[in-house]
Amino acid sequence: MGSNLLAQTEYPLPAPARSGVDTLVVAGEHSGDEHAARMVKAALARNPDLNIVAMGGPNLSRSGAQVICDMMPYAIVGVFEILKHYSELKNLRDGIVEWILQHKPKTVCFVDYPGLNLRLAKILTERKATIQSGGSIRLLYYISPQVWAWKANRRFEMAKMIDSLSVIFPFEVETFADTTLEPQFVGHPFVAAEYELPTRYDAEAPVLLLPGSRAGAISRIAPAMFAALDRLQRRRPNIQARCIYASESLKELLEGIIDGFGDLKKRVELVPNSDSTTASAVLTSSGTMSLNCALAGIPGAIVYRIHPLTYLFGKTVVKIPFIGIANLLLDRPMYPELIQGDARADRLADELIDCLDSAERVRRTQDDSVTLREILNKPDGGGAGRWLVSQIGLQQTSD
Repeated sequence: MGSNLLAQTEYPLPAPARSGVDTLVVAGEHSGDEHAARMVKAALARNPDLNIVAMGGPNLSRSGAQVICDMMPYAIVGVFEILKHYSELKNLRDGIVEWILQHKPKTVCFVDYPGLNLRLAKILTERKATIQSGGSIRLLYYISPQVWAWKANRRFEMAKMIDSLSVIFPFEVETFADTTLEPQFVGHPFVAAEYELPTRYDAEAPVLLLPGSRAGAISRIAPAMFAALDRLQRRRPNIQARCIYASESLKELLEGIIDGFGDLKKRVELVPNSDSTTASAVLTSSGTMSLNCALAGIPGAIVYRIHPLTYLFGKTVVKIPFIGIANLLLDRPMYPELIQGDARADRLADELIDCLDSAERVRRTQDDSVTLREILNKPDGGGAGRWLVSQIGLQQTSD
């Protein structure tokens, strides 16, 4: 992702269309944009008069919030990739802080994206703008940083800054038991009644390839997936595949990669992530879509490749048995995880053959999907939209 793209953001950021902002939602990455949009839409359904401003992407733009900054170009992952774009990310951070200090929203709701959001919370606390530092702005956090995976001590820092935390995995409530924070489990958005999974299982459908929604990840994961499909077509000459992309720039990146595999591009249909699709099997990165596919009962495997130095660094700090969230929730490998050098074309092709040929694997995957849905279903207290409205109400009461 080039610096010229990041530099397109103009400062100062635009003023709100209406004065008296009830909440500013800050969501980075495509998945954060999607989750935040569903939360905002549900909140506005409960209270249409709420004045919600957001920094996010196209989904938040359609949710009813006023989006004042496109955050999608800033969806950068990995220590070394972040260092490369440090100046642009710092400008973004400083621009958001100044906007908040100038326009003083009643609440700020951070969504995921802890690298930026926790830093914003810290600066706002240092500037005495927040409730816990003697100011007026209530800080909320939806979709907790994964303190159960790495940097566990962040939970104590969060408790000193964040007024309310809502989480989407039930085990996260216990994670904060030794802090003053009292997280609310609001259910996972993927199992909400109004949410339609973008994928579903069909034994006759093409194979699905999900290399991710970030350019850096795609550049490492997509070649492994295409190489596996190239190997597979030698055994299954009629094999077809669909590959999902999140933006036009990522589509161009995928087209450039697949051009290196000769006639394979005739067998791969590139599909925007706005379209729903069916699949007989899936190779997926470890991101949001892997859980979607797991809930849809599509047999498959996780493919994960990152910068070698980032991987070595991650091994020293990440202390979890799996990288796929479905595997973590079930505490067993629903989706085999093929990481770094294990993500070879022959191994991935073998996984696809097993997914396509084994009725037992299909049955087991679909049974697991039912269990996952039971684990992730929201409690009787309601979902994220209701939580957001209640927290804005608390702030209004305290004014």
